[in-house]
Amino acid sequence: MATHRESMHGQWSSRWAFILAATGSAVGLGNIWKFPYMAGENGGGAFVLVYLLCVALIGIPIMMAEVLIGRHGRRSPTNTLMEICKEQHHSQWWQLIGWSGMLVGFLILSYYSVIAGWTLAYVFRAGSGTFTALGGDAVGKIFSDFISDPERLLAWHTIFMGLTMVVVARGVKSGLETAVTYLMPALFVLLLILVGYAMNTGYFTEGLSFLFKPDFSKISANGVLAAMGQAFFSLSIGMGAIMIYGSYLPQDASITRSSIIIALADTLVAILAGVAIFPIVFANGLDPAQSVGLVFNTLPIAFGNMPGGAFFGMLFFILLAFAAWTSAISLIEPMVTWLVESLGMNRVTAVVWTGACAWLLGIGTIFSFNLWSDYTINKMSFFDVLDYLTSNVLLPLGGILITIFAVWIMSEKSTREELSISHEQGYSIWRFVLRYITPVAMFFVLLKVAGIIGS
Repeated sequence: MATHRESMHGQWSSRWAFILAATGSAVGLGNIWKFPYMAGENGGGAFVLVYLLCVALIGIPIMMAEVLIGRHGRRSPTNTLMEICKEQHHSQWWQLIGWSGMLVGFLILSYYSVIAGWTLAYVFRAGSGTFTALGGDAVGKIFSDFISDPERLLAWHTIFMGLTMVVVARGVKSGLETAVTYLMPALFVLLLILVGYAMNTGYFTEGLSFLFKPDFSKISANGVLAAMGQAFFSLSIGMGAIMIYGSYLPQDASITRSSIIIALADTLVAILAGVAIFPIVFANGLDPAQSVGLVFNTLPIAFGNMPGGAFFGMLFFILLAFAAWTSAISLIEPMVTWLVESLGMNRVTAVVWTGACAWLLGIGTIFSFNLWSDYTINKMSFFDVLDYLTSNVLLPLGGILITIFAVWIMSEKSTREELSISHEQGYSIWRFVLRYITPVAMFFVLLKVAGIIGS
């Protein structure tokens, strides 16, 4: 029989609560902000097709591995790895996977909160009609003036971090579960409203054609690797969030079915974001390949020049804020649980310490856009260094180590009992993919994002 532990932090009330929470963790700025512009840069439909294949072949198997590790250990990521290694007589060095995940989640939270603060500010800018009838230069100046003001950025960063801390301090059921129970349905409703609006722009067909009609002449090897990396990062794998959420999963819930549903929901949000955004972009004669400026520079122009643009622009940025919020609460949770378990803190104190430290580190990101903009390391600002370290090194490395631990270090008996896959062939396929396909694919992602291969 498997060793079934109980989490001292509580448990999701049902499998669906876990699915909502994990989907909330996965669905973030990367789905609604990053996915559309990456599709725009890489030819639309061909990129989307490769992305879907990568989610199926890489994302879902790794997510299953991270959830099963979390549920088997029922502790914070570091203590989970330590318990499993002790139980199965392996080196305690494997707990470094947990430390890496908690560190990357903490670092991402510090700058994620700053960017999420921008979305809160833009809710009010869009809703008040600030962008009405403005051109590209005027909208660009609004954004430039905004990020050059450290006091305003600090205020919005503080508000967003405070909202995140309030939810997490309330615990698993009263805080995390209650928040995602309302926020995730609201997020989907807002997205569907925007899709409905996009259908009436007169360019809905063009948007669908761009997003779903593959033109493989427009996607390069770099585009394939970018799709692979986006599929991996979009699912919040390798940062401890899915592992800690898995530790709250009821023992009788299916990890396989839950992981598939989460991946499908996460992908659906990314696709719907593209369906909502591209018709609006085409209707206003804008470039769909506007990179990171698509949300804060390009779309405000579109919203400012369309009927009802103030209202729908406000809805869009509320949607972004909700997505960022559900992700942020999952980023802070792993470190909070470790402080409770290892240092004996109560949950509120652990949240205050973690949130305050992440808030303080976030000030460096704020200053990198203004006061420290002239101070760089190898032409990278403070924010760029954090983003490079987390996205280009720690996340893909963590993903590779999780796959190795799940299928080479953990016993086959443990993984079989956690997954409870009824068909032998299904389990064999999962194990084969994680042993021989996923690590190789992720190694190429690591080389790509580190700049070792590709252009």
